[in-house]
Amino acid sequence: MLIIDSKDCENIDKALKKYKKKYEKSRTLNQLRARQSFTKPSVRRRTEVLNAIYRQQIQSGKIEI
Repeated sequence: MLIIDSKDCENIDKALKKYKKKYEKSRTLNQLRARQSFTKPSVRRRTEVLNAIYRQQIQSGKIEI
């Protein structure tokens, strides 16, 4: 649960902005999407490895974006 400490004189727009930032940083939406369907641990690990390889190739200059 996200809790936002708001001051009495604080504008509601600022409080909403703080809430949205905190919500985005907590990655709640990503967790909900991940829980909608089950992915096997081996498949999850394979995608992580492939993403790491792709990032490494971009860093080394083999692939241009």
